[in-house]
Amino acid sequence: MNAAAEAYRGVIPADRWHEPYMSAEELDAELAAGVAFWGYEVDSELVGVMGIQSVGDVELIRHAYVSPGSQRHGVGSALLERLTRSPTRPLLVGTWAAADWAIGFYRRHGFDLVSPERKAELLRAYWTIPERQIETSVVLQWSADASR
Repeated sequence: MNAAAEAYRGVIPADRWHEPYMSAEELDAELAAGVAFWGYEVDSELVGVMGIQSVGDVELIRHAYVSPGSQRHGVGSALLERLTRSPTRPLLVGTWAAADWAIGFYRRHGFDLVSPERKAELLRAYWTIPERQIETSVVLQWSADASR
């Protein structure tokens, strides 16, 4: 995760970046909070992960990372396709507003940006993040009707 997160260095506001991007303790806390991770392996090596978490009446896509050497080879798409296969509740994903590549990835896979007002409402309702992160993030919602 941390190697893949390097793509966000300089994109994430400096006051939100920290080393390591996700510590073992933070990962343990995410697992304890109900984030279920799916992994993608190539030759028995884990090259991508993507989590999903049930929160209230929605599902959140969480912590989507592909190792740098495996990016742009369909790993993220395969993981996202698995998680969007048969949702029973609305699917949301939050990412950094300046991460154009991440926003484009989700949009190509049937997610639509929500309005800034709705974004703040959703981030406060379903994520546990500081106001500064709410200011610098976007939320996308998956549309089951999207052509893929």
